[in-house]
Amino acid sequence: MHTFAAPAKLNLFLHVIGRRNDGYHLLQTVFRLLDFSDQLSFEIREDGVIKLNKPIVGVPEENDLCVRAAKLLQQKSGTSQGAEIFLVKRIPIGGGLGGGSSDAATTLMALNQLWGIGWSKERLIELGLQLGADVPIFIFGESAFAEGIGEKLVPITLPSAWYLVLTPPVQISTAEIFLSKELTRNTIPIKIPPFSTGQGHNDLEPVVCQAYPEVGECLEWLKLLENTTIAAMSGSGACVFAEFKTEIAVRAAFDKIPANMCGFVAQGLDYHPVHSVIE
Repeated sequence: MHTFAAPAKLNLFLHVIGRRNDGYHLLQTVFRLLDFSDQLSFEIREDGVIKLNKPIVGVPEENDLCVRAAKLLQQKSGTSQGAEIFLVKRIPIGGGLGGGSSDAATTLMALNQLWGIGWSKERLIELGLQLGADVPIFIFGESAFAEGIGEKLVPITLPSAWYLVLTPPVQISTAEIFLSKELTRNTIPIKIPPFSTGQGHNDLEPVVCQAYPEVGECLEWLKLLENTTIAAMSGSGACVFAEFKTEIAVRAAFDKIPANMCGFVAQGLDYHPVHSVIE
């Protein structure tokens, strides 16, 4: 059994600056990985079968991003090997933290090594984009400024930081939010570098907070905290976060979370834990 991490991500800001003819939105964002992860383990099979050991409730196995990623790599590489995938899920589904995309990316990176395929990071990123716009950042494996639909990635250096992430009890459909008539789609592009913490905003926030009051309530609570440099929603929600410079400050804030809210503390990562696998 071979075990790998699939970390969550945050969007430190998210601007919607236009829309392509195919309906995809043009974005600007800064991605940061967190040391809060799903866990994926793999047992290699010689019969070519790919299966998830315990499918997620409500997600048909053939639709699971881990299974789709494994089958896509198997097909494109021509390998005859298969795998049984064991997934321990910690990242909230529909939370804007990229859990499914991260699982897919870790599957591609791990099986690329375990099957002896040896493809480059760039080739895996191209493959990952076929699975979803957020998959490439996890294969890219470090803090990045992103444009396009999220696939044009430039590495950036971010200061050390800790995050208090609140997890409202709702699952949000990214497609639903992007289809909203209330969504601002013409934010003026910004130039990066330089990027300073607290720069930008999330264009999806007002739409989500109107449709899901629980998200707005959590966000407003975070904005009242002291010693924060950012309080914002990640991706299309539902998770919201506040950034702190020290672990002491974030732990103090965590201890104040109201009884009707849930969350966790995480440190920002500079590199994906599986980064070395495809170097």
